Amino acid sequence: MGSAEYFNIIYQLGDGMLATLLIFVLTLVFSMPLGLLVAFARMSKWTPFGFLLQKDGSAGRMISNDNRKTKLLFLFNSIKRILCSWTGNFKPIQFLAKIYISILRGTPLMLQLLVVYFAPYYVFGINLSKEYRLIAVLIGFSINYAAYFAEIYRSGIESIPVGQYEASSVLGYNKYQTFFKIVFPQMVKRILPPVTNEIITLVKDTAMAFVLNYTEMFTLAKQIAAAKTTIIPLFIAGAFYFVFNAVVAHVMERVERALSYYR
Repeated sequence: MGSAEYFNIIYQLGDGMLATLLIFVLTLVFSMPLGLLVAFARMSKWTPFGFLLQKDGSAGRMISNDNRKTKLLFLFNSIKRILCSWTGNFKPIQFLAKIYISILRGTPLMLQLLVVYFAPYYVFGINLSKEYRLIAVLIGFSINYAAYFAEIYRSGIESIPVGQYEASSVLGYNKYQTFFKIVFPQMVKRILPPVTNEIITLVKDTAMAFVLNYTEMFTLAKQIAAAKTTIIPLFIAGAFYFVFNAVVAHVMERVERALSYYR
């Protein structure tokens, strides 16, 4: 196979490369902010029945001279205290965020893409168009990676010492100022290594778009390899992913060095 044939294969793979880049960029654009929202939901402490905990305890001090009545009151108050504790500690937003993260991280990405693609048809009877494939791919990738980013963000936020919250309160900062001026910059520095891992994984996962018959880099390479009965297109696709990931790793390393100004 001559050099002209190699260039011809690379030229044919050009559309697939653009499709892979499109999935990669748009997934990051949508999933990273969504992950931050999910992280906030995951850390939400809002309890609609929290007032029950405040009222609990008054009945527990009721005393009766009747021994049998005292035992019944004790049993009643114990049950009431347990129920108040369960309902008072119930955090619906945090609970929903946990379910979201659990499902998205616990099921295959391939299955999620199929669900996103076919759900409009089976749930609402909407006919699926060819253009919807890219939208379904972006939705599937975005909600999947948002779950992973959410846990990374949460670990970064919770790693900030409580003393810094107290110091910002003493300085007169409100919650938003505390987060965006003090917590967020430190969180970004701490989560860069795991975020880099997820971004590199995303580069390789773009090949999963083939399940919706969306032609990205690897799918196109397989089609050309089958048509020309040669494995060269697959090696070229592999080289593309390797170079792409090397560029991503280099850029993230530069960002990490730029932010480590106190070392």
